Amino acid sequence: MDPIRIIDADRRWDCLSLGEVMLRLDPGEGRIHTARQFAVWEGGGEYNVARGLRRCFGLRTAVATALAENPVGRLVEDLILQGGVDTALLRWIPFDGVGRTVRNGLNFTERGYGVRAAAGCSDRGHTAISQIKPGDFDWTSIFGAGNGSRWFHTGGIFAALSDSTAEVAAEAMEAARAKGTLVSYDLNFRDSLWKSIGGKAKAQEVNRELVRKVDLLLGNEEDFSAMLGVHIKGVTEDFGELPIAGYEEMLREVAAAYPNLKLVASTLRTAYTASRNAWGAIALYQDLIVHVPQRDIDILDRVGGGDSFASGLIYGFLAGKPVEWAVKCGVAHGALAMTTPGDTSMATLAEVERAMKGGSARIAR
Repeated sequence: MDPIRIIDADRRWDCLSLGEVMLRLDPGEGRIHTARQFAVWEGGGEYNVARGLRRCFGLRTAVATALAENPVGRLVEDLILQGGVDTALLRWIPFDGVGRTVRNGLNFTERGYGVRAAAGCSDRGHTAISQIKPGDFDWTSIFGAGNGSRWFHTGGIFAALSDSTAEVAAEAMEAARAKGTLVSYDLNFRDSLWKSIGGKAKAQEVNRELVRKVDLLLGNEEDFSAMLGVHIKGVTEDFGELPIAGYEEMLREVAAAYPNLKLVASTLRTAYTASRNAWGAIALYQDLIVHVPQRDIDILDRVGGGDSFASGLIYGFLAGKPVEWAVKCGVAHGALAMTTPGDTSMATLAEVERAMKGGSARIAR
């Protein structure tokens, strides 16, 4: 595996993400089907990484996405702006008045508690970004001279939205790599997105091609099996046991199958209950295993933990830190993100560094 080499900082952005940004409706401590009010957040697997890098780590980030031009789309834009992510690449699609041809995605998510698992219900058919096609973004110009990004991130959620989004992801990856931009990809398997378009077989067909254009690959205990057909030996059906030797073998198998990869990483999550998890990570970099052992953490809202792991890991490399530091940073950032509501991180860099050192939860004042 070749080392990760960060290009110079003379680019418009430190990280550019490509993906859908949905409006999340959160019933708080209640249930979706009995709620009388919802809090709203913005969120999306790829976008969350850019937002974490901006708000927690202070980097310059942008999101390439599309929204239907209506008040819901403007609300999502306003939430993105509050997160500090550049909207220069946000495409506005004319709204037909009722959403027959184009709309904005909604994501109803309840947090779960104790024995009641977190649950989600997406309403995202024929959304604006799902209809994006090759050529709609001028990637040559976006990554070209006087513009560009040091890092590009996208993932399996965006690739699953339609046949054309997978093509757009490939188009963007190729343009990024041509300019020396590092490409990361989070497999992020979602059964609800793939089941009506061919299931895991289709997911593997699409992702095996996309991963050949990636430098840094991320996933969790389910993603590598569902999206690439690479299985972890020794895991139980409920992923209650996570054998580190099995993970190491899986990471090496993935690296051997895709020699373009510079790093492969997996989060390690054991969910005792919805509100108590064991959380850690393992990565393969330059033929060496980096393991951050699981540690029990309390969960308020688990959504976005993996995305915050990704942004912490990416920050480590962009900041020129050793790989061990980067993986620990990802684990700490992911853990902190799951202590607050919403998809996105509310942590600060100081809090992340404190968590990395094993700091206690005594009040800081």
